Amino acid sequence: MSKKYQICNRCIMDTTDPAIIFDEAGNCNHCNSAIERSKSVWFPNEEGEKKLKQIVDAIKAERGNKEYDCIIGLSGGVDSSYLAYKVVKLGLRPLVVHVDCGWNSEMAVKNVENIVKKLGLDLHTHVVDWQEMKDVQLAYFKANVANQDVPQDHAIFAALYSYAVRNNINYVFNGSNFATECILPTTWGYNALDFRNLKAIHRKFGTRKLKRFPHVTFFKRYFYFTFIRRMKIVKPLNYMNYDKVEAIATMQRELNWQYYGGKHHESRFTKFFQAYYLPHKFGYDKRRAHLSSLIVSGQINREDALKEMEQEIYPNNSHLDDMEYVSKKLGISLQEFNSIIEMPNKSYYDYANNEWLFKIGFRIRNKLK
Repeated sequence: MSKKYQICNRCIMDTTDPAIIFDEAGNCNHCNSAIERSKSVWFPNEEGEKKLKQIVDAIKAERGNKEYDCIIGLSGGVDSSYLAYKVVKLGLRPLVVHVDCGWNSEMAVKNVENIVKKLGLDLHTHVVDWQEMKDVQLAYFKANVANQDVPQDHAIFAALYSYAVRNNINYVFNGSNFATECILPTTWGYNALDFRNLKAIHRKFGTRKLKRFPHVTFFKRYFYFTFIRRMKIVKPLNYMNYDKVEAIATMQRELNWQYYGGKHHESRFTKFFQAYYLPHKFGYDKRRAHLSSLIVSGQINREDALKEMEQEIYPNNSHLDDMEYVSKKLGISLQEFNSIIEMPNKSYYDYANNEWLFKIGFRIRNKLK
């Protein structure tokens, strides 16, 4: 029996998340949890400034004569672009790495070029082997899982960590943040760093061996990098009053940065995946989580968020252009792509995974912190 429709009274998360829970006031577990977490991870105030200054001072004290004291992954999107801008303002020496997974829009490429030129940064571009990337992504579609962004995300994180080790950099700066990303149901996606899950899906549906695909195992990420290499993941945007609208205005004014529309729409693949594949196949609209995050962080009110949800990203079947583009790049016909999408839905847990291991690892890491 299907669950009766309900929407949160505080944010706009609703029963399209099958695991959502509402309290007696009609508020959902997502915004309740985010508000509770904010006390320990989000500091958009003087306390955040002090914490960030301590981190920056420690980095400067350790760097000595090193050419770079931190590393940043730059996609050309809002978060990573603003992060690069702020890191330079803090007086750090970042190595900038752009991981090209084959789906860059011209606007994203131009944004990256403008940022490194205006800020005087060194850019290393890592181009992922397209035949292998294509094979993994097509395997994920054939697996019929919701988390189609995992192949790109995993390759990006793995390549970034690899560059950090290669250049003896201990501080990896990450653009993920509480203000715009504090809400995302686990049923709508899965941990991009679970290489066991990626291997299981690719082993079943892939057609070629992965020889050059960037990857990182659980033990390498959480033990070798953390305890042997002493690598530290820093999320500076959590230590400042990160306002998305103000950040965009600043970058447009000072970096000739261009906005591309929705969150992560700098990639044509990601736009199609988030704006059509997920809503059409699973009934998940990630805008609901993105806007709910902004409600919790006070950057938008609930009424305006509901109005934004009424806007169609692909009106009048305009998704067909992007769908044809994606299917052609993946090397299959539009008809075959449609037939894959219409197959029964699956979940990441239908394939081998290390979810239990990550849960234990997170508990240990939090205790050590």
